Amino acid sequence: MNSDSASGSLPVPCPPTRLRRWAYRLLALFGWTVDVVWPPGPRAVIIVYPHTSNWDFIVGIVARYAVGLPVNWLAKDTLFRGPLGNLFRRWGGIPVNRRQSTGFIGHLADEFGCRSWMWLAITPEGTRSRRQYWKSGFYHLALAARVPVGLAFIDYRLKQVGLSRYVTLTGDMERDMAEIRAAYAATVGLRPQNAGPVRLAEEDHPVT
Repeated sequence: MNSDSASGSLPVPCPPTRLRRWAYRLLALFGWTVDVVWPPGPRAVIIVYPHTSNWDFIVGIVARYAVGLPVNWLAKDTLFRGPLGNLFRRWGGIPVNRRQSTGFIGHLADEFGCRSWMWLAITPEGTRSRRQYWKSGFYHLALAARVPVGLAFIDYRLKQVGLSRYVTLTGDMERDMAEIRAAYAATVGLRPQNAGPVRLAEEDHPVT
């Protein structure tokens, strides 16, 4: 994980560096704007929607450097094999073994508890293809770690990368997801046909 998060000093917005200016200019060159509000506290889960194309990763990484927000992010472990692995880790990547179905949420919740700060980005769709439901890991993680959920987006219609609000989950899944759905109602991905509905399977099939 990002070693800085264990150092004890909380990152704060800093004056534009050469790298930040370069990232802003690169986004502007292709017509993109970025508007990101820093997390309200030292820990947060940040969800990113919609995720319909490999271009989302490139736009997101450039935006990460443009605003100077040192978020970690989750991705399947196979992406970290070979020469790109170290680079992805430097960019904040955390490999996930999707073949392991249990224990990971608890492990991440423990990480939140033992680090002085941690901002973790997750794509709840889990894939670029259309899914009927979001993966609910982000929801259960935020509740377990007692952290807010940031609502980030990459809107190709407006060509805007944004993170403008944070939601404190109540544990009432229907109420919480209704608020999240409303926030994403107008967001358009690069391939809108691949964007699944903002819904968790547990909303239709509650676990008893």
